[in-house]
Amino acid sequence: MIEIDARKHLPLGMKPADFLRDYWQKKPLLIRNAFPGFVTPLQPEDLAGLACEEAALSRIVSHDRARDRWTLRTGPFAEEEFPGMPDHDWTLLVQDVDKWDADVAALIEHFPFLPRWRIDDIMISFAATGGSVGAHVDQYDVFLLQAQGQRRWMIDAGPNPPLDFRDDAEIKLLREFTPTHDWVLDPGDMLYLPPNVPHHGVAVNPCLTFSLGMRAPSAAELIGDWLDTVIADADDRIRYHDGDLQPPRDGWEIDAAAMGRVVEALNALRMNDPDQLGDWFGRFITTYRAAGEIVAPAAAPARAETEFLLQQGVTLQRHPFARPAWRRARRGATLFCSGLQFPLAVADARRLAATERIDAAGYAALGEPGRHALIELLAAGHYQLLGPDGEPVG
Repeated sequence: MIEIDARKHLPLGMKPADFLRDYWQKKPLLIRNAFPGFVTPLQPEDLAGLACEEAALSRIVSHDRARDRWTLRTGPFAEEEFPGMPDHDWTLLVQDVDKWDADVAALIEHFPFLPRWRIDDIMISFAATGGSVGAHVDQYDVFLLQAQGQRRWMIDAGPNPPLDFRDDAEIKLLREFTPTHDWVLDPGDMLYLPPNVPHHGVAVNPCLTFSLGMRAPSAAELIGDWLDTVIADADDRIRYHDGDLQPPRDGWEIDAAAMGRVVEALNALRMNDPDQLGDWFGRFITTYRAAGEIVAPAAAPARAETEFLLQQGVTLQRHPFARPAWRRARRGATLFCSGLQFPLAVADARRLAATERIDAAGYAALGEPGRHALIELLAAGHYQLLGPDGEPVG
């Protein structure tokens, strides 16, 4: 089954455990009525306005059908550009809209069956009639929610589809694409695609599509960052040694015994401690493809002042660009936030990772290490103080 109606089990049409067992990273699924009656929290003009922001990551993809030529432009864009855009064959894409709009971010709460640290962002695209980004593949899982208008999705769910790219386009488009399925999605319908499933979306009419994408670093990215950490922490006294050296048959040969010693020297540098490896990954994954840089305030309030303000009704609001996660350790747990780490009790690590706004009661419920971590995160810009009116304090 590749198409299902979700009305009985929103938003997947089945129990999450069944979806993860049968579809996750295995095969595509079209979910009709995943969000029945869905009304977009963001309009096309809002997306265009966001694309004009310096800190937003935005692109416009245009297609010249007569010459089959694709053009890519990157933002930020000028406001006056959009009124003059044609009424067909172009798409505006903006990454990380969940970091800018709380109503868009709230959609993530409908996916509690996925590890939160695995979710990367919600990208939103507006497409004029006929707009598309061409036939392509993604290297990560994605949920494509139709938010407004209609989009036609074609996918190739066959075995071993061709994945070679065209060499005449600025974006990675498939050289060959033969769809096995062809659907038109209405608002509230959602298409799940595992990695490397060829797909092609074309706007039937002006439309918005929300794309919930996953963090999926490549093996090269993992190894590169891991090796940087290993090298930085390496003990320079660990070296190649050959105390068991025997007279060589050929002095120019790098023999099997020498290679065994090379492996031994490399093994001595490995992070065999699970906590050490876990700490590296926690720092890495909470900074991987970060939406933007968090800047520390020029003068952060002292702890005593912060605690006083909390008693007066002020709250601590986590920065939308901050990325938290936590893991259990041999002793307690470790909280990660955008590459920073703090050893904490399990309860405090779990609470701080999951809670975006902390009031006086929430602060009082933390242990001393948890409070200390929160004050440090405030000083680093990962939290800000908000008054009862929701406006920043200070």
